[in-house]
Amino acid sequence: MEQLLAILKNLHPDVDFDAEEDLIGEGILDSLDIVTLITEINSEFDVAIPAEEVVPENFSSAAAIFALIERLDEE
Repeated sequence: MEQLLAILKNLHPDVDFDAEEDLIGEGILDSLDIVTLITEINSEFDVAIPAEEVVPENFSSAAAIFALIERLDEE
């Protein structure tokens, strides 16, 4: 989770990603951020995020993103 938080902080240093629950709805993460995030996750965690998993629910919070990474890592 620390690696993920570091990636997110690199995108938006001013956001408290531990507390935010609606990163998409609040407009904190936009489409370019998501693309960058997916690239970083693929590199850092060695998981591929398929297109069908790129939905707002999976990127709504740091916890949701980390749950997605863990789920994909198990597959």
